[in-house]
Amino acid sequence: MNAPLLEVSALSRSFGGIAAASELSLQVVHGEVHAIIGPNGAGKTTLVSLLAGELRPDSGSIRFCGETITAMPVHARAQRGLARTFQITSIFPEFSAVGNVAMAVQAHANHSFRFWRPVAADMALRQRALEVLQQVGLADAPDRNAGEMSHGEHRLLEMAMALATRPALLLLDEPAAGLGPEETTAMVAILRKLRQDKGILLVEHDMDVVFAIADRITVMVSGRAIATGSPQAIREDDNVRKAYLGEGLHESA
Repeated sequence: MNAPLLEVSALSRSFGGIAAASELSLQVVHGEVHAIIGPNGAGKTTLVSLLAGELRPDSGSIRFCGETITAMPVHARAQRGLARTFQITSIFPEFSAVGNVAMAVQAHANHSFRFWRPVAADMALRQRALEVLQQVGLADAPDRNAGEMSHGEHRLLEMAMALATRPALLLLDEPAAGLGPEETTAMVAILRKLRQDKGILLVEHDMDVVFAIADRITVMVSGRAIATGSPQAIREDDNVRKAYLGEGLHESA
């Protein structure tokens, strides 16, 4: 296996005495999709927020591309090639699709956000933004107002904004949430292409998506990782089925 892009060791974080993350350890390597699954309240989003730098751990360490980033702020992690998306899309609805992505390009280039200036009119920014929109299947909608786009298009647009920063590792929090069957199929196809040149840590409730694309799966319950392994190994793990997946998954998956 390749050297890990991301190494998480004994990561813990509690809120009011409740352990949202307890001694978590995992790795993500280049070209891998590592999925994190578990019931609501398992600590999955807390884990992503710890990795992105939005929360600080109580203990443990995070290494990214061989560098310890445990205490680094969000912007420093982003500059090193780590990007995330959210359960609820985070876009600027008053701007066009290309404008949203151009602002992400601009921010990553260490330029200030100048909301009064039409960044999409800057040809260098616009060209990069158009390239990223092409990657996620929004090439035919660059000048559409983001506020008028569908939920599925918002998910793709947020993905484009993350990709605009040229990340080595994507932290994706429920990218298929709220998508219809066709949109979900399109999202899986996009993720398969993206894995060719980066690592992906994927938090997802849609088990069809998880088992279609994950190389490894970590199962979280009550802040703890109860199993890590290949999709087949997770399907066949009795403890996982009892704790989360249900007895019917082995037969239906």
